[in-house]
Amino acid sequence: MDATTIPDNAKSGPDAGGRRVHSQIPDDKAMLRAAAELTRDINKARPEIYWPDMLISAAVGYGALAGAILFETPWMAWVSAIVAVFALYRALLFIHEISHLHRDALPGFRTAWNLVVGIPMLTPSLMYDSPHRIHHKRTQYGTVEDPEYMPLALMKPWSLPIFVLVAALAPIGLLIRWGILAPLGLIIPPLRKVAWERFSTLAINPEFRRRPAEEKERNWFLFQQVGASIWAIVLMTTPFWLGWRPLLIAAGITAAVAVFNQLRTLVAHLWENDGEAMTVTAQYLDSVNVPRFLAGIWAPVGLRYHALHHLMPSLPYHSLHEAHKRISTHLGAGSTFDQASHPGMWPLVGRIARSTMGRRA
Repeated sequence: MDATTIPDNAKSGPDAGGRRVHSQIPDDKAMLRAAAELTRDINKARPEIYWPDMLISAAVGYGALAGAILFETPWMAWVSAIVAVFALYRALLFIHEISHLHRDALPGFRTAWNLVVGIPMLTPSLMYDSPHRIHHKRTQYGTVEDPEYMPLALMKPWSLPIFVLVAALAPIGLLIRWGILAPLGLIIPPLRKVAWERFSTLAINPEFRRRPAEEKERNWFLFQQVGASIWAIVLMTTPFWLGWRPLLIAAGITAAVAVFNQLRTLVAHLWENDGEAMTVTAQYLDSVNVPRFLAGIWAPVGLRYHALHHLMPSLPYHSLHEAHKRISTHLGAGSTFDQASHPGMWPLVGRIARSTMGRRA
């Protein structure tokens, strides 16, 4: 390999003993070259996979949601609710793919996803699309400008449960954002500005402030905002003509989806950067691959290969498993590429928690 050797205290992975990923790890050029060369033939998004996967996930999710509301037998209602959580979770996570798809890759997919999933779940793609690309910029990943990064491993122990559980408030927050703040923003410009800057992005960094939309995006964003606002208002009126049960059950399922996603987010990175710009290899090692079949349940749509995704952001989700297998075989055990692989969710939670234990309040 022609890359500089990674210092012992900068290594990641299951054998790293919890040692911190250093922000200035030099780029492993052999790994970057192998990743590019070995995936050239699998870098196209395949519509015959994207469309059925998204539509079937949404259909199963909404059908199960209806069952959770309509079934009177408790166990049937609970089973339906669990199915709804996992199916809608999968359908929702296509928002991540949308942020990386080339405009011409899957004609109509963005619009269809917003109509079928994004607007009905009050998470239109505008909340993730443009801001998420900041998370992949070489000079902004892990910095204060990154909307999707907090140095969780360097924070206090109580920050972890709060980070996960606050996601349960997502249904309330989304109803307020689109059902109250959006309409009021039409007549109160300062409120509209605050709502856009602080409450229009699926961000975990409380310091992040969103910039005004570019001219070319405004009509597309307006369509999503109007749709989400109208649907939120409709949902807020349902207790008057359907009673509280449907809205409360839907909110509970949505809250479970949000908490599940937040738990996945918690283990998507090691969160060990303290604000410095990082090399691509350092970003890779601060991110996580869990190359196990069961990880696809809690990290679907390719997100179990999150580190590989940071190495190859444009690679479609259905190619990540094959790409990981090819690159792993080519570079071998003990390589830099291998060091981003971890055994599962709970060992990762334990690693991050242990890191915070040395920072008790």
